[in-house]
Amino acid sequence: MALIYIIEDDDSIREIEEFALMNAGHKVCGFNCANDFWRKMEEVIPDLCLVDIMLPDEKGNEITRKLRKYPDTKKLPVIMVTAKTGEIDLVKGIEDGADDYIKKPFSVMELISRVKALLRRTQAEGIKELKLDELVVNNEKREVSVEGKVVELTFKEYELLSTFIINKGIVLSREAIMDQVWGTDYEGESRTIDMHVKTLRQKLGDYGSRIKTIRNVGYVME
Repeated sequence: MALIYIIEDDDSIREIEEFALMNAGHKVCGFNCANDFWRKMEEVIPDLCLVDIMLPDEKGNEITRKLRKYPDTKKLPVIMVTAKTGEIDLVKGIEDGADDYIKKPFSVMELISRVKALLRRTQAEGIKELKLDELVVNNEKREVSVEGKVVELTFKEYELLSTFIINKGIVLSREAIMDQVWGTDYEGESRTIDMHVKTLRQKLGDYGSRIKTIRNVGYVME
């Protein structure tokens, strides 16, 4: 599984995070300050970092900005962990380079779910081709074909289909889909998903029927 670094000065929170992620099969290294984290980074670069915003020697926002400056860590997945819940604070975290954020207090299941989703998403970015039997998504050409015939999709339809295939067999809530494809979890926009799924099903022909509706939850690609 993944190697994950946790930078958190609250010992009790860090221990919970370490225990949860190790139980999920990951290798974990925890740090209570930025200095120890940077020293370890010189030895081994992890697959993902959990960064607390308020640290004793350096704020998490600054750590994230530094990571984004260097080629080796420019695309390193970062989840910001924050007790600040104001919209401005959360937006700033994303602008500074965080891929996702978790608000304290959080559940163990939420932590594991967000880590899993971000790892899956970032690892899929380097995949040149996604396949589901004769349904092919070519990321180099940004082209979709069914049984060798090219299917014309809009930008969001393409992103939606890619998300379904990457997560095939996994039920995705509307909120998760909005977050991954549209960059928001605003529930009022769920109708947008339904409309895009409808047109995507039509364009994919027989393969469209493999996108199943899970009532009151979301969708799954079988």
